[in-house]
Amino acid sequence: MKAYLSIIKNIIEKGEVKENRTGVNTVAIAGAMFEHDMADGFPLLTTKSVPFRLVASELEFFIKGMTDKQWLIKENNHIWDEWCSSDIVPYGNDEETKEKMKQERELGPIYGWQWRNFGAKYISHDKEAEGTGIDQLKKLVETLKKNPNDRRMIVSAWNPVDIHRMALPPCHYGFQVTVINGKLNLLWNQRSVDSALGLPFNIASYALLLHLLAKEAGLKEGKLIGFLGDTHIYENHIEGLKEQLKREPYSLPKIQTKDFNSIFDWKYTDTEVIDYKKHPPIKFEIAV
Repeated sequence: MKAYLSIIKNIIEKGEVKENRTGVNTVAIAGAMFEHDMADGFPLLTTKSVPFRLVASELEFFIKGMTDKQWLIKENNHIWDEWCSSDIVPYGNDEETKEKMKQERELGPIYGWQWRNFGAKYISHDKEAEGTGIDQLKKLVETLKKNPNDRRMIVSAWNPVDIHRMALPPCHYGFQVTVINGKLNLLWNQRSVDSALGLPFNIASYALLLHLLAKEAGLKEGKLIGFLGDTHIYENHIEGLKEQLKREPYSLPKIQTKDFNSIFDWKYTDTEVIDYKKHPPIKFEIAV
């Protein structure tokens, strides 16, 4: 996928060293844009292996508005293991705090909860919210069906009231859907971009969401576009990414999803990847 590799190449060539909360420096640029036409295939990296099952199960977790990482762990998805709500364990990157964070299941009012309950008062993963919130995702789906020409189909995960309670402030903090000439396009905004580990997941996740929304609304799949802010590479990821740049991308795979009545009934096992040819995995250590 050349659009992704172009971003990586630009960071390596033009990025500047920047400190951050994790203690592992990054090489960063101020802004980038990712663009992909879904007609060219599903944007799952082929220059290394990306586990689609993890991407899809996390998206189901978000769509359902869940905040208990134990659900992910039961599905053998461990991408949220290292984090928890700062209500329970205040963030720290020392080993003792990291272990405490790992043991706690409560993530706080993160992405999916904001998608489904924006404005309500979050209590915990096992208690009902207080007050009435906005189900942004449900409203988007309804608008998509009734008035696909609407230019206000936006979902936000960035809620300043709740940020201090989240396991992590949203990196990809909002997305918009726009329909042009019968094609559904999805545009997402991201404040902080871990280009080696996070960005391939973000691309695949929003591409899958685009696919599901288009299927529900009976529309064709258009473009996936990402507006990226602090776009960076952790210094201990650089060599692995240089290896990726040497690899010739394969043709992109396709995905296939069983029919469903509603995106809210969809399960990640309903979607499968077809003809995914990829290079071997590259190990990247996560910065907590």
